[in-house]
Amino acid sequence: MSRETNKITYSLSDHFLIATPQINDPYFSNSVVYIFEHNQNGAMGVIINKPSPLKMEHLFKAIEKETPKQFEESWLLLGGPVQIDRGFLIHTPVGNWQSSLLINDNIAVTTSKDVIESLFDEQSMMKSLATIGYSAWTEGQLESEMDENAWIAIPANQKIMFDLPYHQRYEAALGSLGIKARDIMAGVGHA
Repeated sequence: MSRETNKITYSLSDHFLIATPQINDPYFSNSVVYIFEHNQNGAMGVIINKPSPLKMEHLFKAIEKETPKQFEESWLLLGGPVQIDRGFLIHTPVGNWQSSLLINDNIAVTTSKDVIESLFDEQSMMKSLATIGYSAWTEGQLESEMDENAWIAIPANQKIMFDLPYHQRYEAALGSLGIKARDIMAGVGHA
């Protein structure tokens, strides 16, 4: 990876960042972050493997609806320390919603309430995860953290993000590289 005067020559959009032992921040320690935007201004993403103190029922109560059966025991994820009063739904298919950021042909991030209505339709086949808050890096900050070996970046994997329980996502992301969490030591490098 190369940078010239803080101009990025690559994008980590639609990638996972896997925290290394270099990170001791409680939000990010042992985290997998899905990066949905990365450009010369910085980066944004959501942590996909840490539950918040709130269950999905809080999301549905906010729009005065009963919690659909398939979400009764599901947790809202803690997406990061920024705007923890705001919700984000990462989903596939992308659909056509009021406030969406298309990540690729299959995945979008939506912040509008209209997408929540689709979660009531068991036939919609939408795969999703809901977070409160998000993670953000200012211009050059993420690149600096990558240079310090704080993160391992890999292309995002929909199966890990949508099909595995949140508590299995860190090991699965590392496993996609042939690494086990116990094998990572402080000072790990990346290619």
